[in-house]
Amino acid sequence: MIKLLSVVGARPNFMKIAPIMRELNRFPDIEHCLVHSGQHYDDLLSGNFFADLGLHKPDVNLEAGSGSHAVQTAEIMRRIEPVLLDYKPQMVVVVGDVNSTIAAALTAVKLGIDVAHIEAGLRSFDMTMPEEINRKLTDAISSLLFVTEQSGVENLKREGVPDEKIFLVGNVMIDSLLRHRDQAAKSPILDRLGVRRNGSACRPYGVLTLHRPSNVDDPKTLLGILTAVNALAAEFPVFFPIHPRTRKNIESFGLMRYLNDASAADRVGIVPMDPLGYLDFLSLNDHARIVLTDSGGVQEETTALGVPCLTLRENTERPATVEHGSNQIVGVKPDRILAAARSILQNPAARRSQRPPLWDGKAASRIVAILHEQLRREAPRVSGVRS
Repeated sequence: MIKLLSVVGARPNFMKIAPIMRELNRFPDIEHCLVHSGQHYDDLLSGNFFADLGLHKPDVNLEAGSGSHAVQTAEIMRRIEPVLLDYKPQMVVVVGDVNSTIAAALTAVKLGIDVAHIEAGLRSFDMTMPEEINRKLTDAISSLLFVTEQSGVENLKREGVPDEKIFLVGNVMIDSLLRHRDQAAKSPILDRLGVRRNGSACRPYGVLTLHRPSNVDDPKTLLGILTAVNALAAEFPVFFPIHPRTRKNIESFGLMRYLNDASAADRVGIVPMDPLGYLDFLSLNDHARIVLTDSGGVQEETTALGVPCLTLRENTERPATVEHGSNQIVGVKPDRILAAARSILQNPAARRSQRPPLWDGKAASRIVAILHEQLRREAPRVSGVRS
């Protein structure tokens, strides 16, 4: 048996691992252990995603919880080490760029266990982003690098990674989206929010997401973004599923006045909401007139959906969403945000349906086939696990 262990920890990881787990079921000679680090532990950020994506309960939950980057990373490493020593996997699979990703990869490599990184090679070239540090370090110590877009291949080659480690396979996030889009269309979220009634077409609305520290931890930056979006939302609602950390900062900075809690179906302004499950959020984005975000995953999803997206950052590690998709990088200055948004709203062109190469819903099948081939070539390295 090939023993594989995969690690997830935060909300974006769940959409990436779900298609991998389904594909692993096709290989009876692979034994798989799913570990949840507990980096996201709130049901609003974690539990309902497992249900929506059809994921079984994790085999192990480390319950590491929150903390500073150093504390959280160290705690995940401390808790996953005995799991790896006990299970003795032939390879550890990590996804994305969160603290759980680098913590699990580093612990595994120090124990002599190979690592496969799904979503490798993405670069914003902004070392102030914690995710950029996590990506670069994880790629540097991984044996197999599964890449979502051509820029990732070029970045890894520029960094001196041998060709035999790099595999351009497509995007597992889009695997999940395409698999669940029809199911998401049955979500009652649009009726509940009053933007669709009795099955009729939706009236215009926008979606906003914010979670990056550079945007939500600085009062001036957060104020500028909310001011711009509030002006944009003078004529139609902009729904804002709020990350708990973002909500806390809005409250502590005295910015609650920019949120409209009115329950009327014809409300306008920025409408705050609790974080949504995967299916509800997919449905909300799929019918939006415009999406404003600082999330890399949302950039990818709106590209696949053809929905206009404004990225509230000065860079993106996913340039394919700009080159092939519907994404624009507009930064955080209010005048730039408003100008770009109004340009979109004044030009109701047909949605762009182009997707980057290999974003076809088959990335997981490519990844698991490569993993299976690579690991069958090698004898299980149980004896290589260092204590």
